[in-house]
Amino acid sequence: MSISVLDLFKIGVGPSSSHTVGPMRAAHDFATELAAKGVLDAVRRIEVRLYGSLSATGIGHGTDRAVVVGLMGQRPDEIDPDFIAPAVAEVWRSGSLMLAGKTTVPFHWDEDMRLLPVSLPQHPNALRIVAHGQHGVLYQNTYYSIGGGFVIDEAQAQAGEGGVADVPLRYEFNSAAELLAICRRESLRISQVMLANETAWRSEAETRAALHRIWEAMQACVARGIAQEGVLPGGLSVRRRAPALHRKLRERETGRNLISDTLAALDWVNLYALAVNEENAGGGRVVTAPTNGAAGVIPAVLHYYMNFQPGSSERDVVDFLLTAAAIGTLCKKNASISGAEVGCQGEVGSACAMAAAGLTEVMGGTPEQVENAAEIGLEHNLGLTCDPVAGLVQVPCIERNAMASVKAINAAQLALRGDGTHAVSLDKAIRTMRDTGRDMLDKYKETSRGGLAVNFIEC
Repeated sequence: MSISVLDLFKIGVGPSSSHTVGPMRAAHDFATELAAKGVLDAVRRIEVRLYGSLSATGIGHGTDRAVVVGLMGQRPDEIDPDFIAPAVAEVWRSGSLMLAGKTTVPFHWDEDMRLLPVSLPQHPNALRIVAHGQHGVLYQNTYYSIGGGFVIDEAQAQAGEGGVADVPLRYEFNSAAELLAICRRESLRISQVMLANETAWRSEAETRAALHRIWEAMQACVARGIAQEGVLPGGLSVRRRAPALHRKLRERETGRNLISDTLAALDWVNLYALAVNEENAGGGRVVTAPTNGAAGVIPAVLHYYMNFQPGSSERDVVDFLLTAAAIGTLCKKNASISGAEVGCQGEVGSACAMAAAGLTEVMGGTPEQVENAAEIGLEHNLGLTCDPVAGLVQVPCIERNAMASVKAINAAQLALRGDGTHAVSLDKAIRTMRDTGRDMLDKYKETSRGGLAVNFIEC
């Protein structure tokens, strides 16, 4: 399985990469396949079945709405977030949708959007879409949203494919130990190894340009999150805190030297993370990093570096993101970045490790120190459950990103003060995350059937 940096960092919409972005992609692919088969005009009914975690928390995560607009031909990386609500309202009103944007078919939400509280064997995030014709089923397929917006269909799942093509890379690595060995043998930094590998997909100039677009999207998300007032949708009455916090920080910092004030810097880190994850919870445009639920950690830490570290430059953005992606690749290959599979340790834990590694890289750390920082970031998120209250990516998700952002910065500081040697390797931490996720009860893995999701209601 060959994973590109642009597989891990994808522009999409909130609130969830696995429950919103992935299902939208799956539905878009289904509609595209119907068009390719030449059967669009023969469709008389579309049926959607959501299984497992998609059934349990899909409504709060917008899975049903994402599938509908995907069937209408919309892609998560291209859709205008403001399109979704009125389009969905019109489907409810009319009892029909424009399949692939070309032909109108009946769609009655209460009958054709089915929530089935059973899990399919391949993955807890599963959906099946069925196109019925006049005389029976025209086409059907089952899709698995495996985290971070990655999607595989039934054939790929049966073949053991991980949602991305197997592309030969210049420097193949499947463990942190192999990555460090490459760095030592070739006298390369981790970001340089990753940049060389990216040429399997595109030129170096194209990769740099694409990563700068990712950074621009992250900056735009922070800026919009700071500006948006009000209460987040979903019924929990969670008020956006980023705008008020931003005003307080601007008032407090007038005339002060921000770079020399550590606590002020951490306040801004919290702000950046809150802004992103409030945008995500509101269904805005975000970058999976590596998931939507953990989308605030890497932008917060990268904003911290760019705004508070003397000598930072736009060129550092590429090195930061490439290094972060190296760690994210290892987490995805050897464990999971899916909250429905291993809990939030796979989302926020992986993001924390990625951010710590990226920061250590641009701060001049050695490959060994980068690996150490990633291990610290992941180790201290092991066992983290995914228990969103009311199935919404709000409580505890938004604050959790702020906490992990600060933790990532501290992990980098600890690693940079050492020489890279440490007792627990990153590979062992990732293996532990996998094993812990396997042992974790399903009620703590994005089902909202345990933890805070239950105790919040009881209180």
